Amino acid sequence: QVQLVESGGGLVQAGDSLRLSCAPSGRTFSGYAMGWFRQAPGKEREFVAAISWSGSSTVYANSVKGRFTISRDNAKNTVYLRMNGLNPEDTAVYYCATRSYYSASPSAWSTMEYWGKGTLVTVSL
Repeated sequence: QVQLVESGGGLVQAGDSLRLSCAPSGRTFSGYAMGWFRQAPGKEREFVAAISWSGSSTVYANSVKGRFTISRDNAKNTVYLRMNGLNPEDTAVYYCATRSYYSASPSAWSTMEYWGKGTLVTVSL
């Protein structure tokens, strides 16, 4: 069974940093783009960031641009989300997901092929 497994979430204070990781189990998503999404309590899931297979192209939601950095290490079959300057509004379950193509628009990531189960990030004041 194909799964994406996220890790790295936790409880931090405002202004702190975290790095999330996501790695698939069951297969290698060679050629696939990867994305990070989040869902805050009582809100719909939203796009956060995405990266192309090569890593040469990235796209971010306006709310995280300049604070979050998505990257990938294809040799380790892992994608990362570095989150700096966290604030309580970043509290959410963070999900990674993948699909076979990349889009440069942050509004074009509503359809993904595989999802992880998420990792909780809680930011306190």
